[in-house]
Amino acid sequence: MKSITLTSAQARSRLVAPQDMVSCNLAFIDCKLPGSHLKQNYSFIGPGVTQSSAQVVNIPEPHGFNIGAAAMPKGVTNNLHLHFTAEVFLIHEGSWRFRWGANGEHEAEFSAPAILSIPTWIFRGFTNVSKEDTCGMVYTVLGGNNTGGIIWHPSILEAASEHGLYLSKDNMLIDVNAGDVLPEPSALLPPLAAEEIAALRDYSVEEMRQRAVTGEARQWSSDGLLDAVLPGHGGEIAPVIGYGISQDKHSAPPLTQPHGFSVEWLRLQAEHQVGRHLCPDVQVIMVFKGTLEVTWNQAGEEVSIIAPERSIVSLPANSWRRYRAIDGGTECILTTQGDQRKRLYWDEEILQQVRACNRGLDPDGYVSKLDILPATARRAGAKIESLVEEE
Repeated sequence: MKSITLTSAQARSRLVAPQDMVSCNLAFIDCKLPGSHLKQNYSFIGPGVTQSSAQVVNIPEPHGFNIGAAAMPKGVTNNLHLHFTAEVFLIHEGSWRFRWGANGEHEAEFSAPAILSIPTWIFRGFTNVSKEDTCGMVYTVLGGNNTGGIIWHPSILEAASEHGLYLSKDNMLIDVNAGDVLPEPSALLPPLAAEEIAALRDYSVEEMRQRAVTGEARQWSSDGLLDAVLPGHGGEIAPVIGYGISQDKHSAPPLTQPHGFSVEWLRLQAEHQVGRHLCPDVQVIMVFKGTLEVTWNQAGEEVSIIAPERSIVSLPANSWRRYRAIDGGTECILTTQGDQRKRLYWDEEILQQVRACNRGLDPDGYVSKLDILPATARRAGAKIESLVEEE
C-alpha cells in the first residue's frame, strides 16, 4: 500500500470552513412555500439531493457518501419527501421535530447533540422547534455517490405548482416565475400514486427512537485508539453507526444496519492529540465543538490546517494524519466510507512509545496489554499495526 503526500494547497482545499460555505435558498421545490421559504441548503461533499443547478458544491470529489446541511430559523419546516439511500441527521444545535409516515402522522423531537438515521423509502420532514429564536443547523450524511434524488409527497408537488415550481423527470427544479419554460405534462415528474404510498413501510415512534443516539447515550471509550495511553494523547471514541475505526474490543455501535459508511464521535481534551496514523478509507471530520488542527504527511513533510467549529475536513484515503485540539476540548464526528470494520496503521514512533507502555494490538486488531499475549499473538498483532510502503 502506497501512502499519499499532500501539499499545503491541497490540504487547504480539503477544508470547508464556515466562511467557505455557500447556501442556496432555492434548492428544493418547497422553498417558496409559506413556512419553508427561509431555509438554506448546503452541499459540502458532493451535490447530495439538491434540485438546483445553481447549488455550490464545495468538494465535488466522490467520497462514497454526500454531506450537506440545512440552516433553518425557528419554526421553519422542511416538507415531506423520501430518500432511496441512507439519510443520517447530525444535529449540531437546537431542537428539531421530525415527522414521518404516509402523511407525516408520526413525530419525535431530538436536540443537539444527536444523530438520527431515518430509513429509506419512507416520507420524512422536520421543523426547527428550538427555544432560542436563532437559525439552527442540522447536517446530513447521504449514502452513495449518486443518491438518485428524492420523491416529494404529492401534496407538496401540488402546493409548489401554485407558486410556479415544478420538477422535470430528471428531478431538477423548473421555476416558471423565473423565466423557465414549463414543458409538456409528460416531461414532468409525476406524483407517487396513492397505492404506492399506502404500500410503504410504517415505522412507530419507538422504532424511530431506536435509530437515534442522543448526546447522553454516547458510550465513550478510552481504548478506541492505540495511542490513547500516551501522555498528551487520550482520544476517545463513541461509535454510532457501523464499524468505524475503534480498536476497542468491547466497541458495539448502536446502529449496525448497512449505510455505506460508518459514523462515530471523536473527543479530545484541550491540547491533546491523536497521533500520526493512516486509514485506507476516505474519511470526513465534522467539528461540532472547539477547534481542531489537522496535520498531514510524515515528519519533515507536514502541512496543517485549522478547522474551527462547524468546519468540514475531507481526509483522502491512504494519507498520514494527526489531530490536535486547540483553544479548548473538541468533539467531532468522523464519517468513514464503507460498512466494513476499518483498519488504522500507526506511525513507527507511536508504535515504539505504546509498546513501552505495554500496549499493542491483538491478532484481530484490538487494543490489548502486550504482557498477556503469547509470542505468536504478539507477532500477529505487530503485522497489522504498521504500514509497509510499496516501492
